[in-house]
Amino acid sequence: MTETEDRKPQSDEARSSYDSEITSEFAVPRGLVVPRGGAEPETTSEFAVPRGLDVPQVPQAEPEGSAFNAPRTYSAKGAPAAFTPPAGVPAVSLTKDVPWQDRMRTMLRMSVTERPAPEPVLRVEEGGPAVPRVLDLTLRIGELLLAGGEGAEDVEAAMFAVCRSYGLDRCEPNVTFTLLAISYQPSLVEDPVTASRTVRRRGTDYTRLAAVFQLVDDLSDPETHVSLEEAYRRLAEIRRNRHPYPTWVLTLASGLLAGAASVLVGGGALVFVAAAVGAMLGDRLAWLSAGRGLPEFYQFTVAAMPPAAMGVALTLAHVDVKASAVITGGLFALLPGRALVAGVQDGLTGFYITASARLLEVLYLFVGIVVGVLVVLYLGVQLDAHLNPDAALSVSQRPLWQIGASMLLSLTFAVLLQQERSTVLAVTLNGGVAWTVYGAMRYTGDLSPVASTAVAAGLVGLFGQLLSRYRFASALPYTTAAIGPLLPGSATYFGLLAIAQNEVDKGLAFLTKAAALAMAIAIGVNLGSEISRLFLQVGSAEKRRAAKRTRGF
Repeated sequence: MTETEDRKPQSDEARSSYDSEITSEFAVPRGLVVPRGGAEPETTSEFAVPRGLDVPQVPQAEPEGSAFNAPRTYSAKGAPAAFTPPAGVPAVSLTKDVPWQDRMRTMLRMSVTERPAPEPVLRVEEGGPAVPRVLDLTLRIGELLLAGGEGAEDVEAAMFAVCRSYGLDRCEPNVTFTLLAISYQPSLVEDPVTASRTVRRRGTDYTRLAAVFQLVDDLSDPETHVSLEEAYRRLAEIRRNRHPYPTWVLTLASGLLAGAASVLVGGGALVFVAAAVGAMLGDRLAWLSAGRGLPEFYQFTVAAMPPAAMGVALTLAHVDVKASAVITGGLFALLPGRALVAGVQDGLTGFYITASARLLEVLYLFVGIVVGVLVVLYLGVQLDAHLNPDAALSVSQRPLWQIGASMLLSLTFAVLLQQERSTVLAVTLNGGVAWTVYGAMRYTGDLSPVASTAVAAGLVGLFGQLLSRYRFASALPYTTAAIGPLLPGSATYFGLLAIAQNEVDKGLAFLTKAAALAMAIAIGVNLGSEISRLFLQVGSAEKRRAAKRTRGF
């Protein structure tokens, strides 16, 4: 074949056969061999890592999951001490024969991570405890305790005890002056259940308070099986209970309290009668104001006027009596000693919001008393009533009469607080001991009145806590009425009298002394209670059961 024939165009068959082999103009020509590595993948991107560049492999991250999963380095066989076991770490030893108040208070003062393992469930309803109903029962019990004047820490301890008695160990109570809240978390990964309740009305009834404490004690006792329905039934009975003393007994007790207080500051028989009559008139006016719906501030203002008016009237009539003793006795029945002790106790135990609210309540009530007395004293000064502020320096010392008057004051104070009849004798003796110690240190030892008051109040708190631990009840019925003889009634009166006579500096000095005495009472009571909890214990569980049998339970 000639060269010309070789340059001749190929036929359609040949052209189609050649074109079928070429599929793209970017195809690799035949005969060009490109070496390929077996392990390296074919390049598909301009951002691919060049050959020969060694990139260290990053370890695969831990898969995303719950924050409560165990770490990847954790080994169940050799668990380090830094991790808390599921059952908890028993950091403290809480024996069963210790009262539930002390056990729950100890746990509340510990960090959540350091609390001991939960105790076995004492009682379980069918299908497990109904969490909302248990929380509701807990809040209702806490409401009665807080409204009755119990300290915030003791209210939280009672709420904590009720929850744990029904198996709700992951609960956190929170108590303020008017609001109670509790939160329960079933597990670390479940949503918490929270409930709250508002305290709108407050009343003084230590009989009801003791019944609530008895209910909490029975719920915390592993030998007493109280179902949820039974607990609700008993709580309803407690709320419906009538006061143990009728109204006329309370009015008579108010008068006897004022008369006994007037004897403590040097009054005689006529002063006793005048102070009692003035206090009873003030009590009736306070009841009338309460029935009309007036706030408590105005009730105290109205109640403070009749005793002051009685003293001014005796002075204007030129009766040879100590008008200061009459007015001081009337003030004793009005001084808010219970709220003061509870407020200082809340502050000492770390409940500063509740303590501030309680002390503010005390301040308002005290201002109400000041307004009522100052109005009457100012009118008396304008009518030329010769009221002598220096009479405070001439208090006669009659030890036997004063001890008897202090015991009568504590007894009538206990009646005003609606205490159980079984506790009246104990608190009466406690008040007599308090005044005896105060008189021995103040008059015989010539010590400071503030120091003498603090020591006497400390003994009141110590004995009150011992009696409450023996009875497995609240300490308030054994301490509040016993501090009655120590209240700063005379210092308050003479401060107000000096202010009414335009001697402001002297009046402020007396009122400062009254505030110091009040703080000494509150701190002494709290310190005595804490000492008894630290160093004294009730006996074994057999003694506890014997004590319960003597009370009829």
